[in-house]
Amino acid sequence: MSVYKQVQKALLAEPKSWLITGVAGFIGSNLLETLLGLNQTVIGLDNFATGHQYNLDKVKALVSDSQWERFTFYELDIRNPQDCAKAVKGVDYVLHQAALGSVPRSINDPFSTNETNSTGFLNMLIAARDAKVKRFVYAASSSTYGDHPGLPKQEALIGKPLSPYAVTKYVNELYADVFARTYGVETIGLRYFNVFGPRQDPKGAYAAVIPRWIEELYTGVSCRINGDGETSRDFCFIDNTVQINLLAAMCQKDEAVNQVYNVAFGTRTTLNELYSEIRDRLAVKLPKIAGREPEYADFRPGDVRHSLADISKAASLLGYAPTHTLQQGLDVTTDWFLNEFKENGVVAEK
Repeated sequence: MSVYKQVQKALLAEPKSWLITGVAGFIGSNLLETLLGLNQTVIGLDNFATGHQYNLDKVKALVSDSQWERFTFYELDIRNPQDCAKAVKGVDYVLHQAALGSVPRSINDPFSTNETNSTGFLNMLIAARDAKVKRFVYAASSSTYGDHPGLPKQEALIGKPLSPYAVTKYVNELYADVFARTYGVETIGLRYFNVFGPRQDPKGAYAAVIPRWIEELYTGVSCRINGDGETSRDFCFIDNTVQINLLAAMCQKDEAVNQVYNVAFGTRTTLNELYSEIRDRLAVKLPKIAGREPEYADFRPGDVRHSLADISKAASLLGYAPTHTLQQGLDVTTDWFLNEFKENGVVAEK
């Protein structure tokens, strides 16, 4: 039996109380779905800056009525210390996902990024300390590796940040380390690489590339690749990300706590390859898409050229064993979006 299945079994036998910040977002709502499916008690916090009510509605439709009754939602803001204190009261574990993502957003608006990602993070840490939570698991970022050229990325080797967003995520790690050493707060940081999957938002200027390309290909909008398309990323399906959050929260190894871990699959895919993977899947049901080529634009400032994770630390200390490759994740994701388009009356290109 895998470590993750052991954790799931243990939670079913003895439910815990959880706080998910950013619960109406892509990752937060998937964590909520999994925890409610395991009959856990969950508090959710979101201010809907980037999250959506329909993500919560989707989760409600996927769990039983009795499981949904275990969920309490607060429309609150982590930038407000009183809101953080209210949400964390009586909680065993915090899964801190709330943040303003996106490198370009942070370059355009560094103040808001810092206010949410740094000040908001500190507010949550203080609230968790005062409430004496058992563990504080937080979303860190692969952007912390900055300009370090080494591949694969190893947790102990980082460079200089290339964006305000990266600065805020590194500051989170520094604060978590200080709170562990100074106040005894147990923390684990998860450096997410490019997470994707169902319920990821395809809309807006800062939408992630996979859901955006799926919608653009479906509706006949030309897909844009920044640069030459040979930029590479380590794409991580959402189920893998949910797994490591629960492993991090429940791990009993002393040496595994107060650490940061890469969260990825451990393979590198170029944007050109990713585009082909998505296009070819959609073309099975929409033949007109076959052979369609993307448009190319300038490289974006602040973007890292190549990214690939070494996940051996997470495997050895947490028992992390990703279940979905990029290809398997894209199978699930494209099918999910096609069903969503059909349900919502989104018209395919004719």
